[in-house]
Amino acid sequence: MSIPVRWQKSSYSSFGDGDSCVEIANSPTRISVRDSKDPAAGTLTFAPAAFISLVEALKSPGNANSPSISTRMAGSVPG
Repeated sequence: MSIPVRWQKSSYSSFGDGDSCVEIANSPTRISVRDSKDPAAGTLTFAPAAFISLVEALKSPGNANSPSISTRMAGSVPG
């Protein structure tokens, strides 16, 4: 039996250009990421441990990406 996919938008979606974000869907065995502007374009799928590593790398000092965005994504990862 497959589990229905429930996509969640970043909480930043409601500010400014609300379509410029990613959505994530998680299950016990994988975390999928897609572009909110073009959800049919495809997804990136990670094992939970690999996704956590990605988020931690994005949060690391000196990274050009916004730590606040990666922190919001990390809050959606199953514990």
